[in-house]
Amino acid sequence: MAFEVTFELKESDLDHFRNVMREAQAGLKDLSEQDILTNAKNLSEEVQGNVPEFVKLRLEKLEILVAMIEDSEWQIPEQERSDVISALAYFSDPEDLVPDHIPVLGFLDDAIMIELVAEELQPDIEAFTEFCAYREREEDRAGDTTITREEWLGSKRRELHSRMRNRRSTRRSGRSSFRSIF
Repeated sequence: MAFEVTFELKESDLDHFRNVMREAQAGLKDLSEQDILTNAKNLSEEVQGNVPEFVKLRLEKLEILVAMIEDSEWQIPEQERSDVISALAYFSDPEDLVPDHIPVLGFLDDAIMIELVAEELQPDIEAFTEFCAYREREEDRAGDTTITREEWLGSKRRELHSRMRNRRSTRRSGRSSFRSIF
C-alpha cells in the first residue's frame, strides 16, 4: 500500500531553506572543490538503500550535479561551475538542518535542498542531460570518439538552422500556392 504525504512550502519557507543554504556555504568556505564533490558523492553512496524512494529520486539529481562538474567533456563554464559547487556545499555538513543520522527524516532536508537546487539549475541540468544523450548516440555511431560540449553546441546550431530553413521553405511554398489561386 502506497501512502502519499504532500506538503506545500510557501515563499517564507523557501526563504528559510535558502538562508540555511547560505549559512552552510559560508561555514564551509575552507573546503576545496574536491572535498565538496567527495562529500556529495559520499552522501549519495551512504544513503542508497537506506532511505525512502522520495529521497532516492532526489539523490539522482545530486549525482547529475556532481557529474556536471566532473565531466571533462562538458567543460562547464566557470560561473555555472561555481553555482553548482556552492549548491553542493550544503551536503558537506552531516549535522545540517535535520541531522542525517535521524532515521528517515534525516535526509528530508537534503531532499528539499536538492529539489531547490535542481529547480534553480534546471536549465543547466537539462542541457547536461541532453549533452550526455547526444554523446552516447554519437559514440554508438562513431565508436570511441570523444564528444565535447562545443561539438554538441555546434550540432544544436546546425539543427536550429535546418529547422529555420525548413520553415522558410514551407512558407515560401505556401505563398506560391496562394499566388497561383489569384
